[in-house]
Amino acid sequence: MARFDRGQASQTPPDDALVAATRAGDRDAYKTLVERYQSRIFAMALDIVKSREDAEDVVQESFVKAFLSLDKFKGESSFFTWLYRIAFNMAVDVKRKSARRGGNHFEYKESLGVSPSGRSEADSGETLGAPVQHVEGPHEALARKQTGQKIQEVLRELSDDHRAVITLREIDGLNYDEIAEALDVPRGTVMSRLCYARKALQKALREFAPDATRASEMHSENDSEEQDEQRRKKSIG
Repeated sequence: MARFDRGQASQTPPDDALVAATRAGDRDAYKTLVERYQSRIFAMALDIVKSREDAEDVVQESFVKAFLSLDKFKGESSFFTWLYRIAFNMAVDVKRKSARRGGNHFEYKESLGVSPSGRSEADSGETLGAPVQHVEGPHEALARKQTGQKIQEVLRELSDDHRAVITLREIDGLNYDEIAEALDVPRGTVMSRLCYARKALQKALREFAPDATRASEMHSENDSEEQDEQRRKKSIG
């Protein structure tokens, strides 16, 4: 049985190498993929189903389904975007079933001290590109906590689709094509959802953190892919 050589020079084997090793029968290679992405998938699932137990089930079942369907993975997209699509659809399905059962879960990220990225609340101030680079005083710490709480509030009010887009873009760093692949929607839909989500966040943050809001607006303005898209439309027109 072929196995992935963990003694290779690279200490972070790429996904495609791990997928190939898994297909060849190396269960340890798939374990590495699970360890690499389980926290990100859990954060997304918890964001949708609002229950830690249900989110854990989504993670486990998603990785099982991905493993059993690995022969269908053609490598045309990244493993993460393919896995994300499986997990996202499963989480939405769990949420719908819970609603039909009259489920009412109150266990959410704040009670776990986790931001939408799966990071601790202490890191949540980095969500919109405004990392803290100095030791905070009490007033700054309070302002950042209030800003983080406001971000959480706005994210909760967004639809699952809008929240997924902004999380994949701003936190996971996926490009538009990768997000479109992960969510199985057109690229234009990704752009419109991202624009809506960013505007909602910017509007809510103005009264709390004008500097962070400006940073977010500048991030949108400087998004090279948006600029490329605008130039492409102008050239077509």
